[in-house]
Formats: sequence, C-alpha cells, structure tokens
Amino acid sequence: MEAQEYIANVTSSSSTKFEAALTWILSSNKDVGIWLKGEDQSELVTTVDKVVCLESAHPRMGVGCRLSRALLTAVTNVLIFFWCLAFLWGLLILLKYRWRKLEEEEQAMYEMVKKIIDVVQDHYVDWEQDMERYPYVGILHVRDSLIPPQSRRRMKRVWDRAVEFLASNESRIQTESHRVAGEDMLVWRWTKPSSFSDSER
Repeated sequence: MEAQEYIANVTSSSSTKFEAALTWILSSNKDVGIWLKGEDQSELVTTVDKVVCLESAHPRMGVGCRLSRALLTAVTNVLIFFWCLAFLWGLLILLKYRWRKLEEEEQAMYEMVKKIIDVVQDHYVDWEQDMERYPYVGILHVRDSLIPPQSRRRMKRVWDRAVEFLASNESRIQTESHRVAGEDMLVWRWTKPSSFSDSER
C-alpha cells in the first residue's frame, strides 16, 4: 500500500494501473529488478492479492553503505580463510602426531619381540643345562618378567602386537598349551633350526 500510494503521488496514476503493473511483473519472464513478496518469503507469489511488499533486486546504495558492505564482506572472507587455514594446520599437526606415535609403537613392538626371543632362547639353554625344569616358558611369565606391573596397561597394545608378530613370523618359537601347576596355559618353546640338529647328530 505504501508503494502504491507513493507511485500514485509521484505519477498521478490510478491504483488500477498499479495492479496491472504488478500483474505484468508476475506474468513476465523478464528481470525487471523488482521482486514481489508475500507473507511467506520462501513461497513464490502467483497472484496480485497475495503481494504484501516489493523488493528491489538492484537497490540504490550510497557510497558509504557500499564501502561498509564491501569491508564487511572482505573481513568475513578473510576470517573464513584463516579459520580454514587454522583447521588444516591443526589437522596436519594431529596427523603428524599420530604418525609419530605409530612409528614409536612399531619400534617398541620390534624391541619387545627381540626381548621375548632372548628370554625364550635363554630359558631353553638353561633347560639344556638342567637349570630349568621344563623346556618351555609361560607366555604370561615372560610378559611379567619384561614389563613391570605399573606399565602393563600402557604396554598392552605393544605386547599383543609382539605376540601376534611372533605367532606369524617367527619359526624358532612355537606356541603350545601345557598344564602347569594344575592349570592350562599357553607357553613358548624354543626350537632349534634343522641345520643345528643335523650337525649335532
């Protein structure tokens, strides 16, 4: 109504011409720079009686307004850029930390494998010299002798990976099940390479 009254005062046109102009805007496929809006801004207006306001597609703004909007847009874009840069930098740091931890865990696993092999081999040598009762040694006993109690929870993943590595990659150590002190337990037994056995015979 305000737009209709303003145009009527400026051009001395009747309300009929105003409504006809709105009807032409609705039916025209041309971009005339005016959008017709209804109560619900998201819905498309199809009839003149549902029009509640007019919106300019190309508003006339002063120099100060244009500069302030341009400055706001530039600052917003710069902030978005730095936020994205900070996110990517943090992601890179996290990935580098993760890779370093994996490398440290891999190295700790190989060191644990070496220690296990030494313990099992030494136990077998002691058995051959009648210093041990059995030729095998319990897996948990080896763990308890290599890892102090306060570190077992922290070293659990390293230990499990070392046990898995020995089971699939070390032919000199066999995993067996034996009854020790009335309980079934998994043990490791050192096995000599065939070349050693043949030379002894």
